[in-house]
Amino acid sequence: MTAMLLLQHASARQLREPMVKRSALPPPPAEGSAPNDDTTTPRTLIERAYTQLRDDIVEGRIAPGEKLRVEHLRARYDVSAGTLREALNRLVSDALVEAEGQRGFRVTPITVQDLDDLTDLRVRIEIEALRQSIRHANESWRQELQQVYTQMSAFEQPILPDLIQRWEALNTQFHELLVANCGSAWTVRLLRILNRHSERYRRYAIDLGKGRRNVHMEHHGIFEAAMAGNEFRAALELEAHIRATPELLKAAAREGIDIFRASPESSAQVRLTREGMKAPHHAP
Repeated sequence: MTAMLLLQHASARQLREPMVKRSALPPPPAEGSAPNDDTTTPRTLIERAYTQLRDDIVEGRIAPGEKLRVEHLRARYDVSAGTLREALNRLVSDALVEAEGQRGFRVTPITVQDLDDLTDLRVRIEIEALRQSIRHANESWRQELQQVYTQMSAFEQPILPDLIQRWEALNTQFHELLVANCGSAWTVRLLRILNRHSERYRRYAIDLGKGRRNVHMEHHGIFEAAMAGNEFRAALELEAHIRATPELLKAAAREGIDIFRASPESSAQVRLTREGMKAPHHAP
C-alpha cells in the first residue's frame, strides 16, 4: 500500500508543479517591516514553508497524527494562508501529510505496519540499486564514497545529540551515493522519498539504540564491501542495516515504550529513566 501511494503521490506532484508556479502574489509586508524585494517570489515563499514544515515533521517537532491548522501555522512560519496550503499540498504528495477534505490537513501517522511496509519496499529497491551501482563503479565514485564515509564516520562515534542533523545529512548523502551508479533516475528519486520517511523512524530509534547497535560498524561493513566490489556481501550488509531500525523500535515497544505517541526526545527519556540515567539534551 505504501509503495502504491508513494508512486501515485510522486506522479501527482509533478502534475501539480505548473500550478505551483502560477501561485498568487505573496501578501504585502506587515506594518513596520521592510518592503519585499524581487528575490522573495511566491515560489521562494512556498519552498521555504515547505522545507520548514517538512523538517519539523520529519524531525518530530510536529507530532505524527497532529492536526495542521492553517490559522496557527501562518504565524509560526510567517507566510500567507495560500502559501501555506501550497506547501501542505506538496507534503501530501510526499505522503508526509494527509488531506482530510473540508477538515484540513493532518501529519501522516507512523505505525508498526507502515514501518514494516516502508522497510520491505526500501530493501527490495535499494539492495538491487546498490548491486547495479557496484557493477558500474569507477574510480571517481570510489573516491567520493571514501570522502563521504570518512566525514560521516567523524559524526557517528558516537552520534552526539547536538550533531544529529549534520550526521543525518551525511547519512543521506552516503546512502544516495551508494546507489548513484544504478542507472535509474526514478530509482534514485523514489529512494530519496523512502529515506525521508525512514528518517522519521530513525529519529525515534537513535537514542533507543545506544548500547544495542553500532551504526558506525554497520556503515563500515557496507562501505568495505562496496569498495571491494563485493555486491553480494554489500547487499547482505545493507539489508541488515536497513532492518536494524524497525527491529529496535519493535523491541522497545515490547518493553512498554509507547514510541509512536511520544516525541523522539521523550521516548529516549522513558528508556533512560528506567536505567536511572538522564536523557541528553537535543538541539531544537
